[in-house]
Amino acid sequence: MRGFAELGIEKLRLTGGEPLVRRDIIDIVGDVARVPGIQRVVMTTNAYRLTGIVDELRVAGLQGVNISLDSLDRETFARITGSPRFDAVLAAIDASLEAGLAVKVNAVLLADQNVDQLDRWIDFVRDRPVAVRFIELMRTGGNGAYFAERHVRGTTVSDRLLAEGWTLRARGATAGPAQEYAHPDMRGRIGVIEPYATQFCDGCNRLRVTAMGDLRLCLFGTGSHALRDFLQRDEDRAALQASVVGSLFHKPVAHDLGRGDFGDTPHLAMTGG
Repeated sequence: MRGFAELGIEKLRLTGGEPLVRRDIIDIVGDVARVPGIQRVVMTTNAYRLTGIVDELRVAGLQGVNISLDSLDRETFARITGSPRFDAVLAAIDASLEAGLAVKVNAVLLADQNVDQLDRWIDFVRDRPVAVRFIELMRTGGNGAYFAERHVRGTTVSDRLLAEGWTLRARGATAGPAQEYAHPDMRGRIGVIEPYATQFCDGCNRLRVTAMGDLRLCLFGTGSHALRDFLQRDEDRAALQASVVGSLFHKPVAHDLGRGDFGDTPHLAMTGG
């Protein structure tokens, strides 16, 4: 992280898998939050284990969380996730807000599952200062049939928001890929992540390092760039930086999801958000 920060990286997202299964997650957050140049540390989590340690994470340096919640209906949530922890996730959202964290809620758009729940989500953000982001289901190596059955375009949400008086917000320099909409009557925001949209990749500002120490230049690219050896010799930070910068010249201009090419990603859990 010191090497990346010296190259200009300002924001770090801890993701997975599920980062909260790490027994040392509070130490990890504290370590990376103290790296000079890192201005923001956030985490993507299912929030099952979050409520009990959210205050410790905030003190360690965590500033925001992205929490997965695919439905505001308890039975639908259980059907999608295979988990009965709906109430625990809602409690974690409220606990995170009380702890002073910035909260984003991620919901994957799924036909016949949650695409008809927009009214409930609008009520959800009416009094909560959270950003709900609807993510288009993405095709990977292992979900072809499911994708064909469940994929819904993000414009299903954005077109309705615009028709009902929501306005598109400007994106910050370190913001993620969501197009977020605001409404004067709402404390929260609603966003859409549309990976199949034209020019979606134009504002890409992300690099991913996997748990195996590989640099992934694109979530739907092919191959990776090994950085693990550099983790064993911190004094050779300049070599790490040269390796990272050199690899960036091979970063593709855009992914090819629209042409049915999802790279070598068999499923998103292998890389994370």
